[in-house]
Amino acid sequence: MFKIAIPAVAALGLIAFAAQSKPTVSDVQTGVAPMGWHLSHEGTMAKLAYGVANSDQLALMLTCERGQSQAVVYGDVQPASPRLINASTAVFAIDPLSGGLAEETRIPLAAPAMQQLVRQGKLPVDGEAGRFELTATSRERSLIGAFFAYCGTDRV
Repeated sequence: MFKIAIPAVAALGLIAFAAQSKPTVSDVQTGVAPMGWHLSHEGTMAKLAYGVANSDQLALMLTCERGQSQAVVYGDVQPASPRLINASTAVFAIDPLSGGLAEETRIPLAAPAMQQLVRQGKLPVDGEAGRFELTATSRERSLIGAFFAYCGTDRV
């Protein structure tokens, strides 16, 4: 009986030890970076994005050229506004967030939803999860104001 019991107990001990082994460094996540508002410039284009800094993880991106009164909208969520304009033509542009084909959407910077963003730091959006708000900290609100100023709106 001991001839069978000793190897069985040893095997169970090895299995228990293997199940308790520590994860490797690649298995441990260092934490999830928070999402927020970020402003950048690429040539003459200003980009205001809501997502993780320095990554492709973006929920929404607004772009404009200096002096424009409308912003181009990209992303998984869209501003909740009846003033959203579907401006796509037969030729679809490449969505800079997903790399796939995207319909171009524009919104006037004077739209109430956009004015709520610049004045109160809150943007109501629609997405797959329904309607919710993207909010901005006081530091992020200054970035939003800079975006609106660059785009040339006088309604800040």
